[in-house]
Amino acid sequence: MAFTRNQIGIAVGAGALLVLVFLGYIWWLSNQGPVLARSEDHDPLTGLPVSIKMNPLRDRTTERAANRFLRELRDGHCDDLLNKWEHDYHKKYAHYICKSEEQHPLLSWELVDWEDAPPLTILHYRGKRPSNAGPARPGIDQDLFTLTLTHQGGDLVVTKYDAMY
Repeated sequence: MAFTRNQIGIAVGAGALLVLVFLGYIWWLSNQGPVLARSEDHDPLTGLPVSIKMNPLRDRTTERAANRFLRELRDGHCDDLLNKWEHDYHKKYAHYICKSEEQHPLLSWELVDWEDAPPLTILHYRGKRPSNAGPARPGIDQDLFTLTLTHQGGDLVVTKYDAMY
């Protein structure tokens, strides 16, 4: 079956248009922030959006630094992780965090909101922990916690960990 020049021209034009639209969308995404959209519905208790849509092309160095911190916390290295907090007003808070994390360790976590407040980045997570209802009622509790990160010496450093136990 032979194609006419018009049919070939239409096919090439349509293909080129699709490629241009795709490249335009990729360019637009690369110029957006880490959160593309937040749901209009907010959790009445926390005020956080019910869902967010993250940019697939976002810079993930912030998330990697936060995940590294959370893995160390989960794996029981809290004292090593927070020993630098011992030298300022966080001293008592660091001891409280380590004691609480020992009693209620994180099992898993999921990013639920992202706030940019230069020079800080605030990440809100929903975490799962073993239930503290006692041995008679085992299970999993879900709670929210927040990590605040800042740039220090070229690296992202967690400067605050806020959780309710």
